Amino acid sequence: MQQQSENLEAFERLLNIMNELRAKCPWDRKQTIQSLRNLTIEEVYELADAITLENWEDIKEELGDIMLHMVFYSKIASEKNHFDVSDVLNDVCDKLIKRHPHIYGDIEVSGEDEVKRNWEQLKLKEGKSGVLSGVPGSLPALVKAYRMQEKTAQVGFEWDNKDQVWEKVQEELEEFRESLSENEDRKEEEFGDLLFSLVNYARYEGIDPESALARINDKFKRRFEFIEKNADKPLEEMTLDQMDALWNEAKSVKKK
Repeated sequence: MQQQSENLEAFERLLNIMNELRAKCPWDRKQTIQSLRNLTIEEVYELADAITLENWEDIKEELGDIMLHMVFYSKIASEKNHFDVSDVLNDVCDKLIKRHPHIYGDIEVSGEDEVKRNWEQLKLKEGKSGVLSGVPGSLPALVKAYRMQEKTAQVGFEWDNKDQVWEKVQEELEEFRESLSENEDRKEEEFGDLLFSLVNYARYEGIDPESALARINDKFKRRFEFIEKNADKPLEEMTLDQMDALWNEAKSVKKK
């Protein structure tokens, strides 16, 4: 109970500070939901970076920034008589209760897959226009592909087993190879098909493709920065073999 009381006090403190800033600070008073939008997106990506690195101190800081933004939007909405922060919190609480009938009702489930299927079916009953209507159009393409496949799988649009998915990957790889002699539009389409099928296979293997690629991007960055730091001359004057030697050295350093 003490922890809950401390949580409520901290949240109330944030609300009070937001009220003061909105009333007294010229910058905060000037902000609109449109001016905050890009800043919010940036904060979410900063949180994603911290999560990728499992930097808990940064995760805490970025969560605070995002909470501030959520309170900021709610404050602006209340000034315009649309809703306030209590409406936001109660709405999400009501949604969670409604979409978890196996906890707050008499529905029984066999596991997490059935929970996810029920969730999607309940969303459709609530008036969603379609299975994919809840997938934001502005999501990064890799994340969007994964989410669309995940959602359609909940209604049975799914391969029987992962071997079939791997066959599809091989089929798309061959079609991409054949398209290389054709026009740019054709090559792009076939490459997209290949990526989409690889995302699907990753899902069958329990791999989050966005996280996997983010991890490899970080690894590539670290190793290339090692080359830059340890090169004895400008990179443009080095041969590929010389840079590759430093690359392998970077790999060895990481293993140690």
